Amino acid sequence: MLSSEIEIEIRFSETDAMGVVWHGNYLKFFEDGREAFGKQYGLEYLTIFDHGFFTPIVKSEIDHKAPVYYGQKIKVITRYHPSRSAKVLFSYEVINMSTGQLAAAGQTMQVFLRRESRELELITPEFYRAWKEKHQI
Repeated sequence: MLSSEIEIEIRFSETDAMGVVWHGNYLKFFEDGREAFGKQYGLEYLTIFDHGFFTPIVKSEIDHKAPVYYGQKIKVITRYHPSRSAKVLFSYEVINMSTGQLAAAGQTMQVFLRRESRELELITPEFYRAWKEKHQI
């Protein structure tokens, strides 16, 4: 299974009045994880764009497990999950590095839209098939 990890230090602007990371920021952490994954494995958003596609998120899920506070560091682990369909699936774990606790877990689903027409691509794009073959998926 392909995966990547990044570390993020929590900024004050990412917390709520209680000093806890605001729940909506976890989607941004997932985005950071996808970007790191894309850089590591050659599946960056600009690469997808250059092949004529967007990959919007059509489904996201987050289970919040434990708090993270201002000044703490997290590790975001992003795992790619293969699919036969024309979609991109990732799962995530957000680990509080100060406590070692799982702070959140989740997943996202992205589909391919043709850049010019914004129509849903129902067949796996050729460049994505080639990427999967390169990584023996």
